[in-house]
Amino acid sequence: MGTGGTISYMADDRLNLVAYSEQGHQVSIQDLLARIPEVNSVARIEAEQLYQEDFVRLAIGSVEWPNIARRCNELLDGDPELSGIAMTHGSALVEETAYFLNLTVRSDRPVVLTAALRPSSGMSADGDTNLLDAVRVAASPQSRGKGTLTVLNSEIQAAREVTKGNTYRLEAFHPGELGFLGYADSDGQVVFYRAPTRRHTVQSEFDVSSIDGLPRVDIVYVYGGADGLVVEALVERGVDGLVMATMGGGAMPPAMQTAVEEAVKRGVAVVLSTRVGNGRVVLTPGKQKSGLVVSDNLTPQKARILLMLGLTVTHDQGRLQEMFNTY
Repeated sequence: MGTGGTISYMADDRLNLVAYSEQGHQVSIQDLLARIPEVNSVARIEAEQLYQEDFVRLAIGSVEWPNIARRCNELLDGDPELSGIAMTHGSALVEETAYFLNLTVRSDRPVVLTAALRPSSGMSADGDTNLLDAVRVAASPQSRGKGTLTVLNSEIQAAREVTKGNTYRLEAFHPGELGFLGYADSDGQVVFYRAPTRRHTVQSEFDVSSIDGLPRVDIVYVYGGADGLVVEALVERGVDGLVMATMGGGAMPPAMQTAVEEAVKRGVAVVLSTRVGNGRVVLTPGKQKSGLVVSDNLTPQKARILLMLGLTVTHDQGRLQEMFNTY
């Protein structure tokens, strides 16, 4: 399944590794597969171009995610012989789409997302290998039951944990403190060393089959001296939920803390995440009394996804906290 991104770009200059989206053109998933005929020795492929994400007309996000999940479910439900789905995606948002699918694809067969840090026209482009590896992992029986996965730089990562940690380096994607799951290795083997334990896919309670739109959830970045202006403005505009990218393990300046507590009183669901990058935000008696939910170790962008889906089920603080404890 093709959804565009850097992997689909072709520029005139092999050294154009930065401005390709402004000066190049995009090719289809069928064209990308034609570049790697070796893929036919791995699996029998059917390809479709679902979206063509670029940096001008379309950035895949909360509007497109339910459609992608529904299409994955249609394909997996409609063909019991389908081993899995490999999907190309833009690297900037691949971790978010992967986590959304991890919570909404209702199959134990894998959906495996890949991307590229260099356009397909670039010197030492990484897209061909990444796409081949994604097909290998999607076709592997060992991938079953492990939720949605990403594969870049030969590393298999869990959708819940993977995050982009560098703007241009090929080793851009990292799983934080917990380590990636395994390799799509150079000898052609797909090797796993661990598996996710949090609820996902077939264990998920989230159903996007009939969702027209997701609740509005925004992320507010917390910094020294921040006041309540942004929080108050978002509440006035009718936001359904907020994720606070807090300092440390949930800290905010007093004025912002006051604005957040007022937002909760007005019916806005507020989740405390952290801008730190690793570690958990822990529920304390004070946070619970203030009606706040904590994100465990989810990054702000993934906490936003879980909160959007959670709000399609409940607005109860306790139930939302249970979701963040288990997904």
